[in-house]
Amino acid sequence: MSEITVSQHALLGAPPDYLTPLERPTLQEAQAWCRQLATSHYENFHVATWFLPKKVRPHFESIYAYSRVADDLGDEVPDKLVAMRLLNAWGSMLDECYDTPERSMHPVFVALHETIRECGVPRELFADLLHAFRMDQVKAEYDTWDELLEYSHYSANPVGRLVLQVSGYKEEPLALLSDKVCTALQLANFWQDVVEDAERGRRYIPAESMIRFGVDEGQIEGRVFTPEFRAMIQSLVVRTREMLREGGTISAHVDRELAVTLDLFRKGGDAILDGITLENFDVLRGRPVVSKTKKLSLLAGAFMSKLRAGLSR
Repeated sequence: MSEITVSQHALLGAPPDYLTPLERPTLQEAQAWCRQLATSHYENFHVATWFLPKKVRPHFESIYAYSRVADDLGDEVPDKLVAMRLLNAWGSMLDECYDTPERSMHPVFVALHETIRECGVPRELFADLLHAFRMDQVKAEYDTWDELLEYSHYSANPVGRLVLQVSGYKEEPLALLSDKVCTALQLANFWQDVVEDAERGRRYIPAESMIRFGVDEGQIEGRVFTPEFRAMIQSLVVRTREMLREGGTISAHVDRELAVTLDLFRKGGDAILDGITLENFDVLRGRPVVSKTKKLSLLAGAFMSKLRAGLSR
C-alpha cells in the first residue's frame, strides 16, 4: 500500500462522487470541484455567495464542500458503523491537510489548504463540524434546550466563525454574535422540519418543552396538532427569534459588503419563523416554507444593499 494511504484508500464505501482521485488535482481543478459541488447540491448557495466579497468566495466554496461531503458521509451511508468509519477517515484527511498538506489527494483538501494558508483558519473549527456529524450517528433525541445549544456549538456555529475568519475578522466578541445567529438558524430549521426529522428517527424538540406543555411523542408521529402543541412551538419560535435578533447586531460591526450577506442569512431565518407563525405553528401538517415572493424580496433588498456598499467605497 502506498505512502498516501489516508487519501487514496480511506473513503472506500463512500458515495462514488466523493472517492479520492488517483492523481492529485491542481489547485484550480480542486477549487472548480468544490464550486461544482456547492452550486449543484444547494440551489441557494450560488445566490448567497454572490453577495460575499469576491475574494472570499473560493474559500467559502471549499468550506462548504468540506461540510457537504462530511454531512453526506454521515447521512447517505445507511450502515452507521461504516458511516462512522468514513467520518473518522475524513478527520484523518483533515489532519493530513494541516500537518502534511503535500500528501493530500482529495480535491476538497487541496482547495481547503489554500484557505487555511491564506486565512489562518484554526483546525478546531473544521474538527468541531466533524464532531457534530459523529454526534448524529449516536444521538437522535434531545432532552433540554442546553443540549440543543451544545449540538449547535458544533454543527452550526463553526460555519459562521469560518465566514468571519476568511473575511478577516478574528475578534471573539464578533464570533459570539455570529454564534447566536447560526444557532438560531439551526433551531429555526429544526422547528420547520419536525415531520421530516421524525421520519428519519430524529427529534430535536427538547423533551423538557414537551413535558412542560403536555405534548407526547405520539403526537409528532401521528401528526396530532393540539393547542398544547401550538403553544410549545410558539414558545420555541419566540425564543429563537430573540436569539436571532441579538446576534443580528453583528452587521453593524463588519464592512458593508459582508454585512449584506450576514443580513440576508438573518432575514432568511426570520422568514422561516414567519412561515411557521403564518401556519399557526402547525408544523405537523407539512413543512412551512418561505414563499417565492418573500425570497425575491429578500434578494432584491440584498442586491440593492450590495450596490450601495459598492458605490460607497
